[in-house]
Order: sequence, then C-alpha cells, then structure tokens
Amino acid sequence: MLAIADMKVWELMKREVASCAPSDSLNAAARIMWERDCGCVPVVDRNGRVVGIITDRDICMGAYTQGRTLHLIQVQDVMARPVVSCAPEDDLVTAEKLMRDNKVRRLPVCDSDGKLVGMISLSDIALEAERERRAGGGRAIRSTEVAEILGAVSQPRPHALAPIPFAPEAGETEFAPKPPAKRGQTYK
Repeated sequence: MLAIADMKVWELMKREVASCAPSDSLNAAARIMWERDCGCVPVVDRNGRVVGIITDRDICMGAYTQGRTLHLIQVQDVMARPVVSCAPEDDLVTAEKLMRDNKVRRLPVCDSDGKLVGMISLSDIALEAERERRAGGGRAIRSTEVAEILGAVSQPRPHALAPIPFAPEAGETEFAPKPPAKRGQTYK
C-alpha cells in the first residue's frame, strides 16, 4: 500500500466537476450545488481557467449582505479569490498542507495552464482513510491526520470575526424585520 506522501491528488480527485462563470447569477451557482449535491463550485473564465470559487456560505452571505435575491447578484461579486489550487501530480501531503494553511476544505485541481481538471476535498481524503481502515493492513492515511486538517480548517478566518454592520431599511429594525408584503405591495 502506498504511503500518504506517495499518493497523488489525481488518485482521489473528482474528475467530473461542474463549474460556473463569473457573470452567472448566484441562483445558477446554487442550482449546480443542489443538483450535484456539493458545497462549492469552481468559477472558470471562457478558457476554462479557474478564476474563483464559490461556496454555499458565500451565496448565503452575499444575499444577506447585499439584501438582494440570488438571481440579481453575480457570482463574481461574492466569489473567493485568489484561488488556492493544486495540481494532479501533487502528493496528498501537499494538498493537505494547502487546505490546512488556507483554511479550506476543497481545492480545485488545475493543469499547468490553470484549467480545471478536478476537485479534491477533505471528504475525499477522509473517505479514503475509511476505505483503508476497512481493508485492513497498513494505513496510508491516518484518521488523526484527517482530524488535524479538519481542526485547522475549522478555525475562523480573521475577517469572519468582524461583525457586519446592520443597515435597516424602512419599517425594519435589527430585531424586527419588515412584515411580509401584502398582495400588490412590494418592497425595494
């Protein structure tokens, strides 16, 4: 059995990855996540190069902070960038270190031109550790390694600690949102 340092990203990465464009709406990105049962979508330019990544949390926070519906907000307005990625030839130790150091659970896998070729996640690594455990014998991925990575990526990022200022609209307070619109009445 290969040791974790010898395992390559291409051995565990997902190859069929849906992506979206920077100009797509958050609604389109959310639809991809729903249909693919995933929590993030890589954002690619016209040439297939990864230019950002959007998560389900980015979508929620984008809608909350902008106070608009998902179809009115573009992916480029809330996507994370610059993108932390790895190459298919990288070993899992490199991918784990990138996840740990950048506090991310998922990495786009890009070729030498920056084009998307797959995704690898902490879940992929954890599932491989479980498969190895069930198979018995030498364990290339230890559960403690997975736990260490999860602990590291779960630490809040500095910007996540800053409160978002509340800017009430007409008829709304911090603790009492506006009442639902009546038939024929709309809110801005």
